[in-house]
Amino acid sequence: MAGLGQAFGVSDDLIVGLAAALGSGLLIGLERERHKHRGPQREPAGLRTFTLAAMGGALAQALQLPGLVAVGALAITALAAVALLRHRGRDPGLTTEMALLVTYLIGALCVTAPLLGSPAAVVLTGLLAARTKLHRFATQVLREEELHDGLLLGALALVVLPLMPEQPLPWLAGMKMNWLLGLMLLLLGLQAAGHVALRLAGPQTGLALSGLLSGLVSSTATIAAMGARARHEPALAPACLAGAVLSTCATWLQAQAMLFAMAPEAALVALPVCLTGALLCGAMGWTLARRSRSTLGGSPRPASDAERRGPLRLREALLMAFILSAVAVAVSWARSHFGSLGLFGAVAVAAFADVHAPIVSLAGLQAAGSVTPLQVLQGLLLAFLCNGVTRSITAVAAGGWRFARAIIVALALPLVIGAGLTALLHGGLA
Repeated sequence: MAGLGQAFGVSDDLIVGLAAALGSGLLIGLERERHKHRGPQREPAGLRTFTLAAMGGALAQALQLPGLVAVGALAITALAAVALLRHRGRDPGLTTEMALLVTYLIGALCVTAPLLGSPAAVVLTGLLAARTKLHRFATQVLREEELHDGLLLGALALVVLPLMPEQPLPWLAGMKMNWLLGLMLLLLGLQAAGHVALRLAGPQTGLALSGLLSGLVSSTATIAAMGARARHEPALAPACLAGAVLSTCATWLQAQAMLFAMAPEAALVALPVCLTGALLCGAMGWTLARRSRSTLGGSPRPASDAERRGPLRLREALLMAFILSAVAVAVSWARSHFGSLGLFGAVAVAAFADVHAPIVSLAGLQAAGSVTPLQVLQGLLLAFLCNGVTRSITAVAAGGWRFARAIIVALALPLVIGAGLTALLHGGLA
């Protein structure tokens, strides 16, 4: 390439840019050529037109004459408008005309930044080639409530979160508002991911994935709902049991994600325990789900509530953020007044109602340097132990002892192994 640039008396960068523009125009033009009609009804722009547009943009940029690129863009726009008017009775769309203008601009971009212009051409070609799939996704696959929830999640992440103050708030036990909103976004994002998995898997594994999805909000509530359904619909008891067990897997995953978001050092210490818990519960749930499918013979079932409604449960996420704030204040107050004994006492009391709130409180204290990562891990095990008692009682009350046995095993086994790992890796629990 260096010798080629010297042969033409231009820089090597210009040769690279022109080559990138040529390749970009050919790529986009090939896609448009394949979708042209034949005969007198064919599209006005194809392989040659798009290649010329890209090369025109590159040459206009390379000549470095003031305003030449803008004049070329106006000329391309005028030509596209004329072509649109000539064919307005047949094709009301603007895709080809807009693609022609964007191709011209990509050609100009290739001269100054070929590493950006070439990927832009690939992205544009992909968008043009996926017309049918995108149209089907927008009109047949994507639901109205899913679109609204996606817009809400995007607004919270891209508009509201950057506006949140980053200073620690004394009245919130040193936590930050952007942390709390980030945790709420994490909850919503996990809900959305579970909903997508539920949609992709279809109704055959719906109850199991529905349990996993609902467990991201509340494993206790999921166990209660699955137990009640198993009691009233005995034929679905194996599938309900699989969903209840998978909700406990979601709790371990969510706890680890929260620690990574707030206290990465503590998250690394807790990773072996949380990963072991998630794998054990996930393996048990997956085994139960496969057994339930063979029992039901793969027969279809009506879509569940989790499948019919949107992916986000904003009310639950807001309630969780409020609970997290209240528990953070309580745990911080208990630690400041009663030391470690008060800290773990507050964690235990709070965990009987919700396991995530005390974990987040401990993560906030560790990020502020008030507790050690090992204390966070000890508090996490204590929180899962106390909350496991609540979930076990709920399972027995909702679904009976036969339903609750597997859930109690799924709750107890990760705790026993987690305590053993903690003692082995960190020299004890005390």
